Amino acid sequence: MAAYAVDLLSKLWAVSHLSDGHDVRVVGDLLVLHLTRNPGAAFSTGTEYTVLLSCLAVAAALVVVYLSRRVGSLLWALALGLLLAGICGNLTDRLFREPGPLHGHVIDFLMLPHWPVFNVADMCINVAAALILVQAFRGVRISGAPTDDRRKTA
Repeated sequence: MAAYAVDLLSKLWAVSHLSDGHDVRVVGDLLVLHLTRNPGAAFSTGTEYTVLLSCLAVAAALVVVYLSRRVGSLLWALALGLLLAGICGNLTDRLFREPGPLHGHVIDFLMLPHWPVFNVADMCINVAAALILVQAFRGVRISGAPTDDRRKTA
């Protein structure tokens, strides 16, 4: 819930303070606040599939909620919580921002050199993916139990 709130509040701030088109250099050229409205997915791909992306986000959020009922590990809980926050953060934009429901453009405003502009929700999704990979490589199931391969070596 906290990550979702940070995403929403940061986007509200970005829209209210960066809409004039002026960038804010936070750390020279390393981190610049630059407002963009993204109708597509990562790297602005799939801009013609905004409705499909919105529907996939709803499905992904439902899957994460379903899976979260089986969580038995703190790291899995953190990963799924961040994943849900990221999905819902960008989905909120798609549902409630212009040009309309399921067509809304996602607010992006964090810019690094040689990288697409992104937002807090995108960071949550990426950190969640990393945590899920860590758990997978450690052989820890979502329930917290070891995988069969890990039991054999223990």
